[in-house]
Amino acid sequence: MMVPAGLELAPMRWWHLPEVAVLDGEAFGAERWAPEAFWSELAQRPLRHYVVVLDAGQVVGDAGASLPDTPGGEAFVQTVAVAASHRRRGVASVMVASLLAAAVGAGAGSVGLEVRADDPGAHLLYRRAGFRGVGRRRGYYQPSGADALVMVTDDPAGGLVLLGGPPVAAGVPS
Repeated sequence: MMVPAGLELAPMRWWHLPEVAVLDGEAFGAERWAPEAFWSELAQRPLRHYVVVLDAGQVVGDAGASLPDTPGGEAFVQTVAVAASHRRRGVASVMVASLLAAAVGAGAGSVGLEVRADDPGAHLLYRRAGFRGVGRRRGYYQPSGADALVMVTDDPAGGLVLLGGPPVAAGVPS
């Protein structure tokens, strides 16, 4: 999968966290993560994989997943957020491809996630990546009380293929 032209996919680092916190607030409002949650996630590497997408050095997307500690275990998509100005440009797809590539590299047998039940754009993205709905968590998101759709893929490598393979920068041979 090609990283959209003019953008850069990079590992999330501590110096990205102030911008990530702002983006998370814009994307999720009152249901955003506390900045400390991102610090905690970054501290758990190598069992975590977090990335940002940069446009002229500014964070316009962030995503992360927990990775299994044993082969065949489950990876879990923790968060995916894209700035409103960069939606529908492939930013979320390239980040999800990065998460799936990390899951495959860690030997994950499956990848799960929860997504707002009222976000059809996200459902479509995950279905394109081979995920299927397996349940619903009523009132999962707080404080809104919105339901979550639980999705899973038992073939993360296949999902990665469906998205066009691991992310590569424009102009870089794969």
